[in-house]
Amino acid sequence: MSEGQNSITIGVLALQGAFEEHQSLLESLSLPCGRAVITRQVRTPAELDGIDGVVFPGGESTAMGLIGLQNGIWDALKNFVRSGDRPVWGTCAGMILLAERCVGASAVIEDGQSLIGGVDVLVCRNYFGSQISSFEMATPPPPGFGGEDDTFPGVFIRAPAILSAGEDVEVLGKVVATPCRQAAVVLRELEKKIEAGEDVVMMGVVDALVRKSAQEIEYMEVKKETVSADAGAMTSKGEAQSSFEEEKKESTGAEGEARTEKPKIELPGAADGTNAREVICAVRKENVLCTAFHPELTGDDRWHAYFAQMVSESLPVAK
Repeated sequence: MSEGQNSITIGVLALQGAFEEHQSLLESLSLPCGRAVITRQVRTPAELDGIDGVVFPGGESTAMGLIGLQNGIWDALKNFVRSGDRPVWGTCAGMILLAERCVGASAVIEDGQSLIGGVDVLVCRNYFGSQISSFEMATPPPPGFGGEDDTFPGVFIRAPAILSAGEDVEVLGKVVATPCRQAAVVLRELEKKIEAGEDVVMMGVVDALVRKSAQEIEYMEVKKETVSADAGAMTSKGEAQSSFEEEKKESTGAEGEARTEKPKIELPGAADGTNAREVICAVRKENVLCTAFHPELTGDDRWHAYFAQMVSESLPVAK
């Protein structure tokens, strides 16, 4: 239960990351229902008691996982998410934690990225690049908080992207973006695994360097080659995405019908000559919300108002 009928209490996971920025925006809200928003920093299982919802902030998902496993908060958060009765919102690193599948996971973690799970999405960690590649781009606003042509200032800092979402996941926003060089190599390896029929749940980073000599090292460049207009044939022999799409076409014929298993993941196609893809940047599954960007680092409170509305609507109506 919240601290009072005239307020809602939202916890913010405070193991690491931008938790204070979330608190500031949430507490500044004036909700239509008249309730005030109270926030609480959450670091221990006991601090989850009495809150009406929780935010997993942006930061470093690997660090959060390592810290969270030390005092039991990780298992408590898993139970909180799986109960489904109180809303949860993950931004950037927090979105990674809520995913069921992750590629590009940290190479320094022996058993891969420590996930809380709860949302059937496949995320690519650091899809948009490193810290120095941070940027802002127009993204869709939250439902009910903008017109058809309105946008939201999406701040992407070492941000992940959602590559695919399950049928029970509502897609709230997409953007077209080219993966960074490291992510592009990860995606190429992922496409090979999918083409081979593997059901990928966790995959680490892939070496993206070409070592020509001890003194000369370059990043591997991954682009989908342009398809010839008259023949419709590939100009590059080993392009994983193109071969996978050809395999999908063949699966509609007699040979495809005979196959007993199909890949469970379908990736967004790469644009000719650029490798740019339409990726997902915001989703919702029932009481769980995920955004790839950082709404807490803008002066725009619409995503915070949307989540606070989710929290308020999840509470029993006062008699």
